[in-house]
Amino acid sequence: MKNLFLFCRAGYEKECAAEIQQRAAELNIGGFVKTNNNDAYVIYQCFDDNGADELAEKLALSSLIFTRQMFAASELLIDLPEQDRVSPIIQALGDLSKCGELRVETPDTNEAKELSAFCRKFTVPLRQGLKKAGILLGAENPRRPIVHVCFIGPGKAYVGYSLSHNSSPHPMGIPRLKMVADAPSRSSLKLDEAFGAFLTKEEQDLRCRSGLNAVDLGACPGGWTYQLVRRGMMVAAVDNGPMNEKLMETGQVKHYRADGFRFEPPRKNIYWLVCDMVEKPSRVAELMEAWAINAWFKEAIFNLKLPMKSRYKEVRVILDTMAEIFKENNIEYKMQCKHLYHDRDEVTVHLWLFPEKGVNYAVLGER
Repeated sequence: MKNLFLFCRAGYEKECAAEIQQRAAELNIGGFVKTNNNDAYVIYQCFDDNGADELAEKLALSSLIFTRQMFAASELLIDLPEQDRVSPIIQALGDLSKCGELRVETPDTNEAKELSAFCRKFTVPLRQGLKKAGILLGAENPRRPIVHVCFIGPGKAYVGYSLSHNSSPHPMGIPRLKMVADAPSRSSLKLDEAFGAFLTKEEQDLRCRSGLNAVDLGACPGGWTYQLVRRGMMVAAVDNGPMNEKLMETGQVKHYRADGFRFEPPRKNIYWLVCDMVEKPSRVAELMEAWAINAWFKEAIFNLKLPMKSRYKEVRVILDTMAEIFKENNIEYKMQCKHLYHDRDEVTVHLWLFPEKGVNYAVLGER
């Protein structure tokens, strides 16, 4: 297939397009982007007929900042006949066979969401047709490719596939998280999503477990602290502002009324460092670098607030600078960056120091 379909946040098509152009060029897969503002998706059309197939296999979704989900796609199907929409889709999928799942989706826009009811109804006859054609297995199989049918308007759809090991587990790449009633703020969902995006469930069980010590810089009123507390951690909440009273009553939070940029932890057995401060992204990155050089934490999740222009370029410069500084200081690390669903004009970064050493069990259970 020639087209790579990439889901993104509406308004971030330019960032998604700039990123896929750069990453495809690094893999020597030539092509060009097709996109419109606020469409919530980008098409990268490859020059080679199998270019999108190659990208779907070689380009890790986890390495893309502004792409929520992607799939190799056929040319746009238009004017799908109401009496038989299934046959053109089967024909467009070509030699695809024995896929393990079907997802009928739309871009994440208000206009596209109006098609959601139709998509749910259409999924039933489409699934039956795909099974009959041998494209879809009789039962779902998480190890097989995923069939995607994305309606961008009435009677207009891109169809294709993604590989199960290089695909979001969520339709359209959007996790469905519920706001807990007693969470101090909606920002709580950002950290909840981040843990799920960067760590598997098994990794969360090990590395987000009860007894770990954590620091939340810029904690007020406690949205991110809440996610740490509900996982059983002991939290140093650093902020000059007031903290949520219910959080303080848990006995798991110690509130330091201090500037997050000047705070130095009194104890150095910290596993998690989190930070959602509203500040220039370069300044937050410098703060994370300082904590890493001092070895004051093991893993960190922090947000970088984005400028109005050149957002991809700004993020790329910051991440590359951090990589250079870690190299200069002989710090081994793994770093991922994602524009999460619950992020707005910001991206979320996960940093794991000396990952080959695994979890430092010496800090487990310490207070």
